[in-house]
Amino acid sequence: MRHVLASDLALRFSAPREYAKALRNAHDATLSGTPDPAFTPSLLESWKRSLALGINPEQHRPIHRHEVAEARALGREHRLATVVPALTQLLADESAAGRHLLIVTDHQGEVLWRLGSASALRQADSLEFVEGADWSEAGIGTNAISEALITGDAAQLFSAEHLVRTHHEWACTAAPIRDPFTGELLGVLDVSGPIDSVTPDSMRMVRCGVRLAEELLRSAGAVAGGPAAAVGTAGRAGRPGSTLFLRLLGDKPTAELDGGRKVPVTLRRAEILALLASRSQGWSAEELAYQLHGEDGAAATIRTEMHRIRASLGQLVEANPYRFAEAVKVVSDAGLVAEHLRAGRIHDAVAAYTGRLLNRSTTLAVELMRDELDQAVASSVRSSGDPELLAQWCSTDMGQGDSEAALAMARLAVPGDPRFQLARARLERLNRELGS
Repeated sequence: MRHVLASDLALRFSAPREYAKALRNAHDATLSGTPDPAFTPSLLESWKRSLALGINPEQHRPIHRHEVAEARALGREHRLATVVPALTQLLADESAAGRHLLIVTDHQGEVLWRLGSASALRQADSLEFVEGADWSEAGIGTNAISEALITGDAAQLFSAEHLVRTHHEWACTAAPIRDPFTGELLGVLDVSGPIDSVTPDSMRMVRCGVRLAEELLRSAGAVAGGPAAAVGTAGRAGRPGSTLFLRLLGDKPTAELDGGRKVPVTLRRAEILALLASRSQGWSAEELAYQLHGEDGAAATIRTEMHRIRASLGQLVEANPYRFAEAVKVVSDAGLVAEHLRAGRIHDAVAAYTGRLLNRSTTLAVELMRDELDQAVASSVRSSGDPELLAQWCSTDMGQGDSEAALAMARLAVPGDPRFQLARARLERLNRELGS
């Protein structure tokens, strides 16, 4: 047999074991400071980036973004969930003799689905090639998935083209899946297996899988209303023109969709809905867990609550990050109070401000929003110079302890005015309470 050179690319299919051995020698030489021409400049650049990120070629394990169960839950909510069954039929081999894995990641390289035989799954387990593992450059170093993410094109890595040595028995072929209307990267389709399982058709089949996935996404978007549906209306969640009204003031939160019946909402879910309504760019599960539970917060708890919110209200919340679907107009009674204040309608704001925001909540993030709204109303009333408005504010649960408002009313009302007597009595009570 002639000497196998690492640059003989065709040998990866005709003599995979011999070719892999030559690549390993080239890998050793390159890491020792003598780059081998077997590796393209772009691949070497990827190695350099990976090394700079702290990837150890000798003993690196992937970063795990989520536990397996959490990643599977994320997969069920992901836009690619609808195309995975078709990709499974096309590319997966779950028979006892199956040797390769079908992998689908999200747009950051986190594995959300993996399908294959029990034997292939066991081999993948030994590499921690599991749901929740980060297969980007930062997560595990140079591989086909990371190359697809970086280049935006299909990639195939064989044996020692992988930076990490434990992957040198594997061959991986991957390509990005994009939104057919916007071009947005949705995830990566990957087929991985032992080095002698790769064939000249592997790349073609992965490209076919991507085309199938994108065509299914296109068809779903067309049924839902075309490109607009695919990027934020019925194709993503909710119905175009739907309105979700949240009652967050007081201690009995409810939600109603399109003027339908009021659905009671638990305090915890109301806190989540209030946080979602407060930030248009959304929240990760980890961020919400921290906001609601502090350092002890668990992302899995948030995902469970999100599942229950969807069960009671419908698919109004998108994931990754969690946010209200663009198709849904979200209105809250607290938001209406703020709108009145911004428009200078202070009387309307006081009338609409029927209770403090989620009055029973002791979550710091909600308390801050509550205090902000409370202070905004109080300051607007005090600066209005309107005795009637001041009297109205001081008679509410929120304003009855506002000594500044009572003092302002006492100054504005004439001694014979009953409001003057009310203000003076209130000031005296507040002074007694402070004195005690």
